Amino acid sequence: MPSPKQTAIVIGAGFGGIGSALRLRAKGYDVTIIDQCDKLGGRAQTYEIDGFRHDAGPTVITAPFLLEELFQLFDKKLEDYAKLVPLSPWYRFVFPDGRHFDYGGTVEDTLKEIEKFEPSDKENYLKLVENSKNIYDVGFKQLAAKPFHRFSTMLSIFPHLIRLKAYQNVWSFVCSHLKNDQLRQAFSIQPLLVGGNPFSTTSIYSLIHYLERKWGILFAMGGTGALVRAFEKLMQEEGVQIRLNTSVKSLSIKNKKCSGVILDNGEEIKSDIVVSNADPAFLYKNMIAQDQQNISAKLKTKSAKFSMGLYVLYFGTTKKYDDVVHHTIWLGKRYKDLLHDIFDKKILTEDFSLYLHRPTATDESFAPDGCDSFYVLAPVPNMQGNIDWEIEGPKLRDRIVKALGDTILPDLENVITADFYKTPADFETSYSSVHGAGFSIAPLLQQSAWFRYHNKAEGIENLYLAGAGTHPGAGLPGVLSSAKVIDELIPKAA
Repeated sequence: MPSPKQTAIVIGAGFGGIGSALRLRAKGYDVTIIDQCDKLGGRAQTYEIDGFRHDAGPTVITAPFLLEELFQLFDKKLEDYAKLVPLSPWYRFVFPDGRHFDYGGTVEDTLKEIEKFEPSDKENYLKLVENSKNIYDVGFKQLAAKPFHRFSTMLSIFPHLIRLKAYQNVWSFVCSHLKNDQLRQAFSIQPLLVGGNPFSTTSIYSLIHYLERKWGILFAMGGTGALVRAFEKLMQEEGVQIRLNTSVKSLSIKNKKCSGVILDNGEEIKSDIVVSNADPAFLYKNMIAQDQQNISAKLKTKSAKFSMGLYVLYFGTTKKYDDVVHHTIWLGKRYKDLLHDIFDKKILTEDFSLYLHRPTATDESFAPDGCDSFYVLAPVPNMQGNIDWEIEGPKLRDRIVKALGDTILPDLENVITADFYKTPADFETSYSSVHGAGFSIAPLLQQSAWFRYHNKAEGIENLYLAGAGTHPGAGLPGVLSSAKVIDELIPKAA
């Protein structure tokens, strides 16, 4: 009789989990992916209400080759499953004085926009991109998919980190290139897309400038939900078993060797390999017995500094705002001090800065005829701030609607419809996110590479970690790269 196939369980069906499941299937494992939500995608859920559709997860797609690779594993093409289209501009930055800066398109397009603010920063921007490429060539091309569970690997990259000035923060990196304060703000917001404060996030994340310049900003027609459905179809075709509405309570670990998972209903599923795409802080706090963990994992969980929380307001409008682009960054009057309040003091203030997503700028299927679909995201303190969101949620909703109505969405108070919101409290309950953090642990230098949660579980055999809290970090390119690390660590099925 033929030997039974080796099995693998993936906990969590976010993009890191999906990528891990497909890579393990390509290695010959019988793979089961389990998620507590009723749909695949993890935080990339979709909502539909009164004819308006909303993507809840990542709306900015860069590095499309990481998506394409997962289809190529099975000699298939992403384009046969989903359609990605380039956006221009990538983002529109709207400042408190009413000026706006359109970023994206060609280099020449960007230089023309920069000239409106500070002509001398045109040359400075080119140098910024050049230095960003230098960081990208090391930080992304060489290190993003490299395992860092051995400290010797960390030691080997210290010279690169020093040469690239990784000890700088992103704000310092940008200020060393650009003079204009508004441009400095525009070119330093990228860490917020992965849960970091530009004033404390390592400048390694400045590689995002070149990543965007090289690949552009893309959108999946039908939304990120359509991309998730494309991967669902691929997994079904390739025999990946999908179990939704299913929660894993704990891992089966004996003598620091993982042999499967135990579900909330008490069912035990044995497996040769387990990959966790859950928040690693939640994993180590709640799903692994303390006596099965080594000191490294315990210390990381005890001392972890978490990303900010997210307040996300979803709504439709009974009119169209054709002059609003697909991605808008609406900046408030305060920048550094506001971020200090959010990340360090963990207090909710009256003011805010916002990211506004208008998918109907590209795909009209997101709303009924003559209408627009939006979501607006406000960085807020995570649940360590002890904010009562049942009280503060409605108040923040009204302040945001008024601020947008007074500026880029005139008359919003009268045309808004079908609105609802999610707070850090929802992230905590729906996604088992520790402290309701939007992006797991923060992207600090002291929480990067070997200092981040290891992709090969610390001290436990047959257990691997993918997703935002592991190396290399949050964001779609980060979590998909974490699945590549898993791919390198796990041998082919026997």
